[in-house]
Amino acid sequence: MIPPSSYLTTWDFSADPCETSGSKFLGILCSFPQGNSTSRITALELDSVGYEGFLPPRIGTLTALTTLDLSGNKFRGPVPETIKNLNKLTRISLSGNFFTGGIWTWIYRLKKLERINLSGNQLSGRIPARISKLRRLTHLSLSNNEFSQRIPSLYALENLQTLELDSNILIGSLPKLPSGLTTLRLSHNKLTGHITSLVDLEHLLYIDLSDNWFSGPVNRGVLALPRLTYLNVSFNKFKKMEVNNYFGSGSRLRTLDAQWNLLQGHLPVKLVNFERLVVINLSHNQFTGEIPIGYAQRLGRPWRTLFLDHNYLLGRVSVEFGSAVARIRGSLANNCLRCPLRIPLCRGQQRPASACHGYTQNTTNHLENY
Repeated sequence: MIPPSSYLTTWDFSADPCETSGSKFLGILCSFPQGNSTSRITALELDSVGYEGFLPPRIGTLTALTTLDLSGNKFRGPVPETIKNLNKLTRISLSGNFFTGGIWTWIYRLKKLERINLSGNQLSGRIPARISKLRRLTHLSLSNNEFSQRIPSLYALENLQTLELDSNILIGSLPKLPSGLTTLRLSHNKLTGHITSLVDLEHLLYIDLSDNWFSGPVNRGVLALPRLTYLNVSFNKFKKMEVNNYFGSGSRLRTLDAQWNLLQGHLPVKLVNFERLVVINLSHNQFTGEIPIGYAQRLGRPWRTLFLDHNYLLGRVSVEFGSAVARIRGSLANNCLRCPLRIPLCRGQQRPASACHGYTQNTTNHLENY
């Protein structure tokens, strides 16, 4: 049954869509060449109303297609191999369906592709290395599938700006990535190793590496990326956060989420130099020492969110934390602090004295190294 809102209600199945007014075939675009040349379907964009079934192999006969968008429906089964005949495709979006199988080894033949979105399906197996032959590609989204094994080298994709591989089962370390990337989403995988290689990606605006097995330091060069506004490295195994003494005022970073790691040592004092930083979450780590006085001075100016709970922080909480009640959300609970309950951020228990035993209140050593 065709839903009343579907594009298909406008289709006259007895007519040629390219010989009829376009209004009768919503979702189909045709070319109208001059002379005696035949009109051809150049775009097929179905609306997201839950079409279901298998994608027929005859889709491969629409050889003039430049756009194929079937996203947000219920198509299932393998993607037919006949799509390799659509060598004029510049954009393919099959996201939000139930397609199965792997990415086609023949995808490299579609050399005009600029955008690929296969997210939200049940695709599996290895991401083929030959995908790096699609030199015009600017957007690659394979998120929310079941891809496994290592990420292939994508460095040759010099025009790639968006790479979304989150919510798969990918393993191994980061490969060398294209220098023009602006968005990198790799969360919810099983990736390992260090992230030092990201320091060369100076165009990055958005990085999400959360829920992996990355380790080592959150490199100072990553925090210093000149255009970066969002960095999420939460739920990993990082042990150190490196913040340089000499930068921050020119940084565009607004969100820093590093909760649930193994971060040790003192809280990074130089975070107060990041003038546009609004959201900071360093909870569920192993930070020790006192909270830097500069943190209290930044509350609400411009810090709006500050979560430092579930660490081993010591000392008396500054009264300035209490004066920022209306401007700040966050928590200082589950530390070793002397934290008056009249300060909203102090609500919740502190650690028992036995859990804090052995942690020193000497915060003068090494502070300037963080």
